[in-house]
Amino acid sequence: MNETASATRTMARAPQRRAPRPFRALAVAETRLFLRDPVTVLLAIALPSVILAGLGAVPALREPADVFGGIRFVDYFAPSLLAINIAVLGLQNLPTGLATYREKGVLRRLSATPMNPSAVLVVQLVINLVTVAVGTVLMLAVAVYAFDVPAPRHPVGFVLTFLLGTSAVFAIGLVIAAVAPRARIAAGIGTVAFMLTQFFAGVYLPKYLLPEVVVRIGEFVPPGIGAFQGAWTGDGPAPLQLAAMAVIAVVATAVAARFFRWE
Repeated sequence: MNETASATRTMARAPQRRAPRPFRALAVAETRLFLRDPVTVLLAIALPSVILAGLGAVPALREPADVFGGIRFVDYFAPSLLAINIAVLGLQNLPTGLATYREKGVLRRLSATPMNPSAVLVVQLVINLVTVAVGTVLMLAVAVYAFDVPAPRHPVGFVLTFLLGTSAVFAIGLVIAAVAPRARIAAGIGTVAFMLTQFFAGVYLPKYLLPEVVVRIGEFVPPGIGAFQGAWTGDGPAPLQLAAMAVIAVVATAVAARFFRWE
């Protein structure tokens, strides 16, 4: 928080025509603050890979099984783990951070600088998006190179699903930040949303143990694990699933923009 305040003072002294410099100062300060929270960084980047490594260490889970369509459990379960780092950052870290800044008056102080308060939102989105991408790439590498999980059969569809699914989750996180008056409330709402996304993604219970109706609903719950599975092991993501993620992202962003308060 001290670094953010320092960046805010730098912006206040900076002339209007040199806005890019205070934006860089804000980006550097926010990045340093994020990296100083090792628990969040660990959860966001490494946790899915650690869980996959733990499951892959069990010999029985590396054997093909009819219940998984003739593939191994690690192959079947890997796409579901992608929901973890996306949801941690989009539904917990992002809204809690923005609500904290509003509660502590950081956004109000930024309004007196050449930098628009929305710059905080942009920087937070970029930092969290990059972190999600790093965590996803790491899990893919662990799956493919450590446990011989086949690489996604439809890489373009996989990337498109990642972009739309992550955008939908982050947009919901912005809605939480918009309606939560305090950081503690944002954290509580984010935790409930996180648990719901993990349930529908099949992280708590594999999908073959869930009722069919829950599985069907889960295919359209961000970040769209059904589309991830289709891109990774199936015939590609279903257009309807991608469309659902896009609609959720657009609608949630509009709602967040309508109700978001800077102070």
